[in-house]
Amino acid sequence: MSDIIQLLPDHVANQIAAGEVVQRPASVVKELLENAIDAQATYIKLIVKESGKTLIQVIDNGQGMSATDARLSFERHATSKIKVAEDLFKLQTKGFRGEALASIAAIAHVELKTKQEEDEVGTEIRIEGSEVVSQEVCVTPKGTSISAKNLFYNIPARRNFLKSNTVELRHIIDEFHRVVMAHPSIRFDMYHNSSEVFNLAITNHRQRIVNIFGGKTNEKLVPVKEETDLVTIHGFVGKPEYAKRTRGEQFFFVNGRFIKSAYLNHAVSSAFEGLLKDKAHPSYFIYLTVDPNSIDINIHPTKTEIKFEDEHSLYAMLRSTIKHSLGQFNVAPVLDFNRDSSMDTPYEYKGKIAQTPTIEVDRSFNPFKEEKIIQDNSSSNTYYVPKKEPTANWENLYVGLESEMTTSAPIENDFSSVEFESEEIVGSLFEGDEKKVGHHTTYQLRKKYIVTTIKSGMVIVNQYRAHQRILYEELLRNITMASAVSQQLLFPLTVSFSKSEIQLLDTVKEQLENTGFVFGELSEGEVNITAIPSVTSEKEVLVLLEQLINDLENEVPDSGFSQTDLLARSIAKSIAVRTGVELASEQQQYMVNSLFACTDPTITPDNKPTFITLTVDEIDKKF
Repeated sequence: MSDIIQLLPDHVANQIAAGEVVQRPASVVKELLENAIDAQATYIKLIVKESGKTLIQVIDNGQGMSATDARLSFERHATSKIKVAEDLFKLQTKGFRGEALASIAAIAHVELKTKQEEDEVGTEIRIEGSEVVSQEVCVTPKGTSISAKNLFYNIPARRNFLKSNTVELRHIIDEFHRVVMAHPSIRFDMYHNSSEVFNLAITNHRQRIVNIFGGKTNEKLVPVKEETDLVTIHGFVGKPEYAKRTRGEQFFFVNGRFIKSAYLNHAVSSAFEGLLKDKAHPSYFIYLTVDPNSIDINIHPTKTEIKFEDEHSLYAMLRSTIKHSLGQFNVAPVLDFNRDSSMDTPYEYKGKIAQTPTIEVDRSFNPFKEEKIIQDNSSSNTYYVPKKEPTANWENLYVGLESEMTTSAPIENDFSSVEFESEEIVGSLFEGDEKKVGHHTTYQLRKKYIVTTIKSGMVIVNQYRAHQRILYEELLRNITMASAVSQQLLFPLTVSFSKSEIQLLDTVKEQLENTGFVFGELSEGEVNITAIPSVTSEKEVLVLLEQLINDLENEVPDSGFSQTDLLARSIAKSIAVRTGVELASEQQQYMVNSLFACTDPTITPDNKPTFITLTVDEIDKKF
């Protein structure tokens, strides 16, 4: 029998490695930006076309590379960051595996231009699918410019799995945020399809966060700072009143590297315990500095997961630090045993004896005496006592009344001509409220289900899912026919969002207006709303828009009906009647009738059942 195990060719091995390192265009952006930072650049420029599918280019003014280094950088496991295995536990750089450039070159057309400061000319290398096409000298400024074109051109299956341009651009912007927030001392520019997306000057951490997420972010931030032998913590957390239902603005950085950690996230959430609304998530931007020997970064190809040596102590320190900051800045109640000088007795009152207040009473006052003026000699106050009319001869009021009644014409007790004023008819909130009060055909169970009867047995309706279906079809009808009813706001509502979130809202602005929204100005960091749909309330608008943006970021479809469908589903999910809301019998009946008037009453827009039926036979079997 012949041997069946063989070594893979280099280009195949590189494509397999690319599957771990390069999952989408955002992965390429991350690796190239981190290489530019390791090259000690002070200015980095990112250029993207068609959400990275056509072009990803990173230009920096870093150290640059020699001709030999430029050629060697595309080999697997070639790196300048480590020399021995022990170096893995004292890393201060971003990249160290030596797989990024080799993986990118395996699935794209790569062009590299680089020059060191002392060299007169630079080096240009072109690689297509791990094959070096050309290497020659070129004229280029100090630093490195590397571009990856036609991503996954030789792996069509991987390219077909990429999402729409909007989704892929969102992932690129997320990776860009994670890099630029960790390095405010570097200037970053980003361009997409020749239009500027970000222009971030050199600044501090707080201003960098404000520049990314909008000017209104500044008033939402509470500073966090603590230094111990184990860890140095600094950064910011969002005030509880600005907490969102989505987890968008949550960032951990360890030694300048973005990480994901459910354990540390729980520490932050527990610090906010009792301060947040139900299902709300706090914003935080936490920078941790630890000894490189106490962490292991080399446990995941994307380097976003880190193993800590003493994570229990880190959990406790992070939680207590955030709690202290929230109390120190009067965001949360705190016990402070230090004396507050503002509560001290003023200097001029020290040593004085407190005087007991006295009450002066006019003992000669008689309310039944004639009107008179009483002068209080002990003070300058004057009391006025009104004169009361005598009521002794009250019988005189009725003299002659009986004779007057006998001489006048008799009163006819004929009420046939009396007209009663009709009651004002007020429009009902629910249609078809003509049933008699007290005649119940529905019953609400646990403020969650609506129970009603049918010929064959009974129906149990989930009120939240049913209302979702009703609103979904109503919103779809309003969007497609542009016939929604709006309620004008007395004072325009101003909602703060980041620049990228406002761009997302702008893409669905027309559909939102068809649902009943009326927008004023869409500025840099604010959205002005002058009218809202009649089916929602003012306090629900922020939650609704946050949920909508989150849905758009995660599953934005292409334009057309699918985008309208997503919009209707997102709004219906946000404003539907939740579990725990008590409904009147008329509301219950209206919801049941409206559900079964839908085109598909059996499932929600997310394909979940809205009701179940129990036949009489099934009930009989229970007995």
